[in-house]
Amino acid sequence: MPASNRAAHRAALRVAVLADSDTRWKWGALTARRLSPEPDSVHLTGYLLRGRATPTARQLGEVGARADRLTEVTCAGFLAELSAPEREPYDVIVLALVGGAVQAVLHGARALWPEPAARPAFVTGYVGVVYEKLADGLLLRHGADLVLANSRHDAGRFRAVYEGVGADAGAVVETALPFLAQADAHAYEPVGSTAHRVVFAVQPSVPDARADRAYLLRRAAEHARLHPGREVLIKLRSRPGEHTTHLEELPYQRLAEQLPGGLPSNCRLVYGNMGEVLDSTDLLVTVSSTAALESLHRGIPTAVLTDLGVRETLGNHHFLGSGCLVSWTQLDAGLLPEADPEWLAAQGVGGRATGLPGPAAASADPYAAAQAHLTKLLGGGPLPPVAPYYTQDTAPGYLPGILARHHLGSDGHPLPGAARTGAEGSRLRRRLRAHLREAARGAYRHGVQRVAPVIRRLGEL
Repeated sequence: MPASNRAAHRAALRVAVLADSDTRWKWGALTARRLSPEPDSVHLTGYLLRGRATPTARQLGEVGARADRLTEVTCAGFLAELSAPEREPYDVIVLALVGGAVQAVLHGARALWPEPAARPAFVTGYVGVVYEKLADGLLLRHGADLVLANSRHDAGRFRAVYEGVGADAGAVVETALPFLAQADAHAYEPVGSTAHRVVFAVQPSVPDARADRAYLLRRAAEHARLHPGREVLIKLRSRPGEHTTHLEELPYQRLAEQLPGGLPSNCRLVYGNMGEVLDSTDLLVTVSSTAALESLHRGIPTAVLTDLGVRETLGNHHFLGSGCLVSWTQLDAGLLPEADPEWLAAQGVGGRATGLPGPAAASADPYAAAQAHLTKLLGGGPLPPVAPYYTQDTAPGYLPGILARHHLGSDGHPLPGAARTGAEGSRLRRRLRAHLREAARGAYRHGVQRVAPVIRRLGEL
């Protein structure tokens, strides 16, 4: 789209979001709207990357983020959509994907637009707390026109990684988690020294050991027994058989069925949108979930558990200095953690991404810098070719495997036959392909959640 036409379309930004899980779809869809000063005017098209974590209809409904159109695609199929001559070009593409998939799309985009062109601007980032694979994940995202950092703290870390390998860090832009803004309409009422509703926000893969997960569930149940006047909710991410951003080999639903004595009457498993659950929460308990940031943004007492240690593999080391690191034993004794204001400001929580105190923070839009950056890109004429750090020169032993997993050749072009989107053929044939894909996913999920744990236990004998 010529620069003059883009300027005319800025009030109705055309954005495509490519996501590979329920949480990344939520992040991508909300981010897409925040990229425009007029969020309601954004024309949003959604694409779900076909894979093990493709969200179900129930998961999409729980997330609540809507699109004007939502389609399931492969990476090669998505690239074919971008190059389809009959489709109106997108202004912006938000890549809400794991790092390898982001890198594949970026190399595919470079193959589509090898010279300066009126191509879409590519935006990517992280769903929440970045506590592992920092360098790996960031370098796989390098090449996007905007790499969004959720806080001042993250922006500094991201730039340091890029500059450390001699890569351009100009795409890093400080923003905030897009769903934090949803909390503004709900004023948290302090509960004093007693919490009436305690929510334990579980995670699919942290911790990953059966004994550790059973321990946390048991302590939540014991907390409910010790405090019969409190309601303790175990907030689940997915139902057995569904997948989220991370694999869940040992669902808490099944662990609860095996809990000696079962769950007390004031302790129950719940699903639902996290924001809605937090509306009535007095104390949020987790190991390292991004839900802790949502809770802290609302001013809710938030406990990041130390029961299993403070370890990088758990991700709770990210909360060092927050004032939130406590144990179930301390919570049983009545402790309600108080977060450190300086730590919150550095994380872009509560006081917003500006780190400004009081009214100045409340009026500042954490996405203003991203909006300005995007306006400059879209109004400045043809954009240069996408330029990822990883190339056949810098990573000849790493990049080809990443591209091959998404059926792209080393030059970024789809391999023969890979670009078929599934639109061809009769309606019956398309339905058959959909059923076969769902059957394959079901077999995979069964293997992860039923067969793999058994094999692992046999290996420990």
